Amino acid sequence: MKSSVLYPVTVVGSWPRPPWLVEAMKRRSASLADLQDQATLLAIKYQEDAGVDVISDGEQRRDNFYSFIADRLEGVRLTTLAELLDYVEDKAAFETLLNALDVPAFAIKNPVVVGRVRRRRPLAVDDYRFLRAHTRKSVKVTLPGPYLLSRSTWVKRLSESTYPDGDSLGNDIVAVLREELMELRDAGADMVQFDEPVLSELLLAGRSATRTFMCAALAASSSPEGELERAVGLLNRVVDGIEGPTLCVHVCRGNWSRNEDVLLSGPYDGLIPYLNRMKLDQFVLEYATSRAGTPKALASLNSRAQIGYGVVNPRTEAIEPTDEIVARVRGLEEFVSPDRIYLNPDCGFGTFAERPVADARTAFAKLAALAAAAKILRQN
Repeated sequence: MKSSVLYPVTVVGSWPRPPWLVEAMKRRSASLADLQDQATLLAIKYQEDAGVDVISDGEQRRDNFYSFIADRLEGVRLTTLAELLDYVEDKAAFETLLNALDVPAFAIKNPVVVGRVRRRRPLAVDDYRFLRAHTRKSVKVTLPGPYLLSRSTWVKRLSESTYPDGDSLGNDIVAVLREELMELRDAGADMVQFDEPVLSELLLAGRSATRTFMCAALAASSSPEGELERAVGLLNRVVDGIEGPTLCVHVCRGNWSRNEDVLLSGPYDGLIPYLNRMKLDQFVLEYATSRAGTPKALASLNSRAQIGYGVVNPRTEAIEPTDEIVARVRGLEEFVSPDRIYLNPDCGFGTFAERPVADARTAFAKLAALAAAAKILRQN
């Protein structure tokens, strides 16, 4: 998607779900579908009123950014992290992981493969069509990435009877995502973003560190380099030969807590060689937090690649001043030309349905600040 304006403002994906929707999701209310429609219309209005140029549906039909696949794929079961403790091989390490999370283990749901994976219904195409019918804005569709899905959903004792390892699962994950992407292309989606937050963990957590991004990458090998190579290969297989939408990948450092101390810290420098080999148009990265380092690393990105530049932090209550956002973007322009820059939050505002990192009022104010900064940037 070639934007008609400089510094287009967009979002990463999730929007805080209204309390009445969360309650209906818990009860599996008979009116849930209608309530999800209403919540999506609210998310659209918030984004449009804030001045966002490329909007999402706020992921109002999802419990979190990847657990929703359990409802839409055959062979996948939803479990809590607490329930998974009975099945993981290294129970001591997994208990350490749970203790490190600033979220109750029963509050995080993880999809686990228990049979052959194939689409029961589309992951996002139907949601896209609803969004497209209710806005004149350009739209972004978010999907969990193939590396995240093939690693986080494979649990040996539950999955190995169907898939001996994560690599064999990866083949079916690629097939599912390619089918979805081709349907989104044919339906006219402007942007499709794959979420691969675990990539930063592979780089920053080290070979021996306990993994802390939910239960993702539990099956990963001891070689971060090998895993990153695998991630590149999986993404490229999904997108190979598919043209039309702007294809993006989002990489953050965790978005489940307001406590910065429990989230990963470190620059993107080591990821750049892998990002450069992905057949993608845009890299959506977080830079509103000091944990991400400086944007100097982005000077080494493919010169044709767009940057989805995170310049507001979804986990903080304070609204970033417009002049601060402008200054951050000007800092990026030392390394990246303005026509390659999109503005977005570091991550989604909702993350988990029951544990959003922001409320709607704060999220709206942060997006409005982004839009105000973009207006100033376009004038200078």
